[in-house]
Amino acid sequence: MAQLREIKNRMGAVKTIARITKTMQMIATAKYTAAGQRAQQSRPYAAMIDDMVRQVASNASDYESPLIDGPGEKTDKALLLVICSDRGLCGAYNANVLRTANKHRQAEIDSTDVVIETAGKKASAFFKFQGIEVSRAYGIGDTPQYDDVEAIAQDYLDRYIAGEYDTIKIASMRYHTVSRQTAEVTQLLPLSQPESGDEAVSITSRQDVYDFTPSASELLDTLLPTTVKTLLYQLFIEATVSEHVMRMIAMKAATDNARDFGRTLARTYNRARQGQITTELTEIVSGVAALEG
Repeated sequence: MAQLREIKNRMGAVKTIARITKTMQMIATAKYTAAGQRAQQSRPYAAMIDDMVRQVASNASDYESPLIDGPGEKTDKALLLVICSDRGLCGAYNANVLRTANKHRQAEIDSTDVVIETAGKKASAFFKFQGIEVSRAYGIGDTPQYDDVEAIAQDYLDRYIAGEYDTIKIASMRYHTVSRQTAEVTQLLPLSQPESGDEAVSITSRQDVYDFTPSASELLDTLLPTTVKTLLYQLFIEATVSEHVMRMIAMKAATDNARDFGRTLARTYNRARQGQITTELTEIVSGVAALEG
């Protein structure tokens, strides 16, 4: 009887867990849909900014900028921003990003002083556990706002131009499709040269197409910082989309596993109950037979 009660209690607990994980799956699906729309809407803007930079740069063959060429004297210091989530239960999302970030840090640390900054409580907790100092921790949440990201990007631009760092890179999850997200380290500063086909070409190698007013150099002074801000915002958006889709998948798997385990417990309960009834009937029959004897 005690065994049956224990199984019954476990069945109830598993049903409760299944309801919770199903609810979390539905919430993650709704958040993924909203974040996915934001990411999709921001991509044309990012592509247009990139195309504008290429067009303007083709008319500024002698243009120089620390955002492309570097601030000048090397400091042997690099900044790495690690973007993770504030909450868990999202599969291997945080583990993959942190593994990639730590691998990059280990590869650079022999020749460069890598300064770590984080966005997301899971990243801060990881580096604290590893005994690695976190210079700054940003609280962006799972719905990044452009104004918040722009402030971070502007701070990075100011510090980079001031010569505090040779490079600024971002470790985050890049979203490709629902079934494919990859943890990558993306260089934010200095800006990489645009690519044409399979071969990298200079940012100033295209033929003149337009005349610009004001001058191409003045336009680039505005467009390059905007490119940095747009890229950082895109990375935050893609990280958010990846978090929601991976949580959605993880919660669906948890719900399916809970339901499968519930069915297993139900079979076990039915067998135990059937065995108990058979035992009781046997005892009754034996008792009647003893009385008749």
